Amino acid sequence: MIENLSREEMGQMLKKSKRIAVVGLSNNPERTSYMVSKAMQDSGYEIIPVNPAVSEVLGVKAVKALKDIEGHIDIVNVFRRSEFLPEIAKEFAELDADIFWAQLGVENEEAYNFLKEKGYTVIMDRCIKVEHALTK
Repeated sequence: MIENLSREEMGQMLKKSKRIAVVGLSNNPERTSYMVSKAMQDSGYEIIPVNPAVSEVLGVKAVKALKDIEGHIDIVNVFRRSEFLPEIAKEFAELDADIFWAQLGVENEEAYNFLKEKGYTVIMDRCIKVEHALTK
């Protein structure tokens, strides 16, 4: 069963975090991933687009995969369908990253259990923008 942190705990994580890698970030301003990431960028977070199909989003050069990001990542925010989460979770486990965050409507018990067993903080089926707005 997937158990998320409390809203207060999510707020504390967001206050400590600075760098967010966004898997599946679209360069289409009408897509949720773009709107959410722009809001987070406007709130002072460094956004790193992870999408092999685009070269740049929100004025930032995109990377093809999580492993292409240099340095520490505070949050990996995932905007992909739920069935892709186990594969993304395996990539995440090879990074220097703290929090695996799957957006609203995205959850996968296999990926959740895999990451929790390794001791990671995992949040699923929650909108990072909403949690940020509610815990500022």
